[in-house]
Amino acid sequence: MEMTVYKGRRWSAANAYLRPALKRNNCDMIRALALKVVIQDGRATGVEVERNGKIEVIEAGSEVILAASSLNSPKLLMLSGIGPADHLAEHGLEVVADRPGVGKNLQDHLEFYFQYACKQPITLFKYWNLLGKAWVGAQWLFSKTGLGASNQFESAAFIRSDKGIDYPDIQYHFLPIAVRYDGKVAAEGHGFQAHVGPMRSQSRGEVTLASADPKEAPKIQFNYMSNEQDWIDFRKCVRLTREIFAQEAMQPFVKHEIQPGEALQSDAELDGFIREHAESAYHPCGTCKMGALDDPMAVVDPECRVIGRQRTAGGGQLHLPTHYQWQSQWAVDHDR
Repeated sequence: MEMTVYKGRRWSAANAYLRPALKRNNCDMIRALALKVVIQDGRATGVEVERNGKIEVIEAGSEVILAASSLNSPKLLMLSGIGPADHLAEHGLEVVADRPGVGKNLQDHLEFYFQYACKQPITLFKYWNLLGKAWVGAQWLFSKTGLGASNQFESAAFIRSDKGIDYPDIQYHFLPIAVRYDGKVAAEGHGFQAHVGPMRSQSRGEVTLASADPKEAPKIQFNYMSNEQDWIDFRKCVRLTREIFAQEAMQPFVKHEIQPGEALQSDAELDGFIREHAESAYHPCGTCKMGALDDPMAVVDPECRVIGRQRTAGGGQLHLPTHYQWQSQWAVDHDR
């Protein structure tokens, strides 16, 4: 499993690129609340921000690149007048470009933990105690090495759920301990778990404005499991995972199934488990779809430039210039 780790730490885009760039004379970082992109005569000329309680405009020298996540990027586009015209009108926002796809097509990865008890005392459970945690923590603190330098998801798999599938559509990542992330249930002993879920959900959600106030969070509706195919795919995840761990090669390790539990077999029983335990893998995307110029739901073209359609009194259309760009990116600086 690929991981972005440098000297024992998860390495973000900010650590890898932004902080080194800040040492150059031509790169400045401004900490402020972005309110909207300023558009004049169909051109993006800067960004309006609030800094230290004052509203100001940061002028753009050549282009504006919007990289505010799959949740905040559509929000900022809509606040700037680029989005579904009817929705913008509901909030009293002037329509600069009627792009119905802004905020639509929201997708995410769902998954659940498939847990097994282990026959052998070889899992990370040996460190699931005060002394073990102190050792792992001290080793990482002083040398940035050891178990603390990894997220432990070092084994992965991509498989096809059925014959005739063009590409692997089920994803696994394996953890050598059986434990819940939320800490509500303590590990019962040596065990392991496979996180599994469909690669490409058919369900689609949306991000919309709650109001025209930039300080108010957008409305986020994921519409998880709203497509019947998702339920079919998740049931396959359960049954195929059981088949994998029933193989002879796993018998020296598999003691019994902890979760979902062997008693759950029917479609209805599996659906109940999925409904209770499926959770996000934190991979939201899709709200500023890339596509052809004639795709009404596309937001950016193949070069990440926002596709513009401005309503005018005469019913004409205006393309936003190529220098008004959107960068399709979902990056989080966890150190801020």
